[in-house]
Order: sequence, then structure tokens, then C-alpha cells
Amino acid sequence: MTQPLARRVLLAALPALALPSLARAQVASASGWPSRQVRFIVPFAPGGPVEVPTRFIAEHLGTRFGRPVLVEPKPGAGGAIGLQAMLSANDGHTFVVTTGSVAILPAIMRNPGYDPFTDLVPITRVSEVPLVFLARPDGKVRDLAQLLERAKAEPGRITVSSSGTGSTTHLASELLKVRAGIDLLHVPYRGTAPAMNALYAGDIDMVVTGLIEGMRHVKEGRLLGLGVTSAQRTPALPEVPAIAEAVPGYDMQIWYAMFGPRGTPPEVVELLAKEVAPLAEGSLLAQRLRESGGRLLLDGPAPLAALLRQEVPMWKEVVDRAGLAEG
Repeated sequence: MTQPLARRVLLAALPALALPSLARAQVASASGWPSRQVRFIVPFAPGGPVEVPTRFIAEHLGTRFGRPVLVEPKPGAGGAIGLQAMLSANDGHTFVVTTGSVAILPAIMRNPGYDPFTDLVPITRVSEVPLVFLARPDGKVRDLAQLLERAKAEPGRITVSSSGTGSTTHLASELLKVRAGIDLLHVPYRGTAPAMNALYAGDIDMVVTGLIEGMRHVKEGRLLGLGVTSAQRTPALPEVPAIAEAVPGYDMQIWYAMFGPRGTPPEVVELLAKEVAPLAEGSLLAQRLRESGGRLLLDGPAPLAALLRQEVPMWKEVVDRAGLAEG
């Protein structure tokens, strides 16, 4: 999801920052936590798509805890700098809201500075949104079956663009290559807009982009949706098949999640997960995300831990095969 568009979609939800029924109550754990200001580090640039839902959650928790919750952007190194800042704080009140990059960086970087299984304590998934493969109506491939057939018959001849090498949009096509046993030629661009322009110009055959960006092109009939990257079709674009319908096991979404550092007490994890969970159904942000094809999850530590166990080895395989790891 590109930052400007995602930010506009999510900012629309900010006027209603908490469920009215929960707005006035204050809570604390049996041990008196929080005993000081809670801080959420966002390891990406200010104003980006991760910061917006984090501020939404922070406002809600600030009301519940009776004290402000700080959101602090710390961009750099694909999210690794912000993660290090959280791990170094070691004050029991500093957490991180980050992206699925936490599962990807260990595959790409020789030393990302953390172990996703021992240094990070899962608290909750925040949100997820699928990507979509797009093609021109007059192009080489006009549906998912034709894409797979031509890619197998003509290895390396079907081109797919992304917003840059190593980006989530690039990795989506690399995962398809692994799961479907095909060979596509990746053509990176410096951002989503240049990649889309190249598709319209006929310079490449397909583009992978976030559902929010791609949806309007499909609904206006200007581009074809070949497949969405979620395991099932999305209600926001029901006519477009899930890639998993033709390629079993294919499932990739852009996701955000909340983690604490190693040693975070279980009661703190439980309290944070419990306090944010009602927002997944009753908030304006949840509504906006649903309309855009995403979901506000806030479903606790177990699903996030399971997601890490699934994606860390998956991206290791994909990155190794694509030759994207540091030498």
C-alpha cells in the first residue's frame, strides 16, 4: 500500500477514536501497570500507513489508561532501527507497531539485530490487506489460468512490475513463482505510480499493487484483476479470484502488528490485547478498512505468533530462491 493513499483512507476514520461505550472507563492490571507513559514506536516515516492506525489505538488506550500514550516514528533500515529502539528501551512500557517486514528482514539481512522468535513478544495483529495482480484487457494475459499457462510455456517471458526490489509487491510475485513453479521476469520501478504507468504504456505485462490502489482501476474497467493474494476472495472485489484457487497454499497480505520486547509480562500482553480488541468491530477505522478490502484484526497474541511461525521460514525460502539475501 503506498503511503499517501493509505494515509488518506485511514485518516478518514480518525474523528471517532474510541468506542463510545468504552470512552470513560480507566483500567490497570493487578500489578498497577501502566505505571508510566506507554510508548508505541513506529519504525517507518511519519505520516505513513502504519502510524495512522497506531495513533488510533494510542488515543483509545490513552483514554482507557487515563494518561497519554505516545506514538514515536523511528524510520530506517526497513524497520530494523525502530525495532532496535524498542528492544533497547527495556522499560516495560515501550512497544512497536510494525509491518510483516519483521518476518522478511531475517531472510534478507545477515544480521537484522533481532530474532523474531526470541526477541519479540507477539501482542496482536492490527490489520491486513491483500495485494492484487493487474493486467491490461489487451495484454498477453487476461485471467489467472492464462497467466499460469503462458508462464509455464514461456519461462521468463511474462513480465511483472513492482514498486521496487525487495518490496512486498515484488515478494508477492516471487512467492507466486515458488508456489506455482513458474518463472516470471521481475521489472522493478521506484514506486507504485511508475509501475502502473508502465503497465498502461504496455512496457510490462502485469503489475502487483495494494488492493486499495488497484481496486478502482478494476472497477472502472480499465484494468483486469487477475487475482488477489489473500487465501479467499475479498468482498471489496468479489469478481476477482484468489490466486489460491489455482495455486493451493498461496497466501500473502500486507499486515501490521504490535509486539513487545523479550520479557514482557504475560499480564501486560493480555491487558493490551484485551483493551484494543473491541475496536475491531465497532470503530470507524474498522469500517473504512472493510470498505477498502482490508480488515482490522486485533485478535490477540496467538494468531500473531502463528503468523510468524508460518512466514519466517516461508520468506527465507522465497528470498533464497530469488537471490535477494545479503551476500
